[in-house]
Amino acid sequence: MPFRNKPNLPTSAEMRILNVVWQMGSATVDEIVSSFPASERPNYKTTQAFLRIMESKGFVRHTARGRVFVFEPMVRKDDVDQRSVEALLAQNFGGSAKGLFVNLLESDAVPDADIADLEKMIHEYKNRKKTALAEV
Repeated sequence: MPFRNKPNLPTSAEMRILNVVWQMGSATVDEIVSSFPASERPNYKTTQAFLRIMESKGFVRHTARGRVFVFEPMVRKDDVDQRSVEALLAQNFGGSAKGLFVNLLESDAVPDADIADLEKMIHEYKNRKKTALAEV
């Protein structure tokens, strides 16, 4: 689904809430707050305020179930993930995916098993692309 208004991205606090809503499919404020471990549980009123802001940004919408609002996502996780990567590339790497990838590898944040999986994914992607071009 497209983002309403300008193509903005959720803040990190909004992402914490969105991740819960995506995981649950739909949720009340109480369900969202209760989904966090007790030591990380956000304030009910703060969460409610964030949800109102997120609704105005087009990230969620609500329906009434009795006296309770049930929130559901209006954006797909894949779309937000893609937009986040595009924004990171543009902001930090001048649009260079290679620059991002090299920095990621040099940070030692990627385990060897993930590197092997990425190599396999790249190989499979190239093969799919070749196949698609051959069919045209």
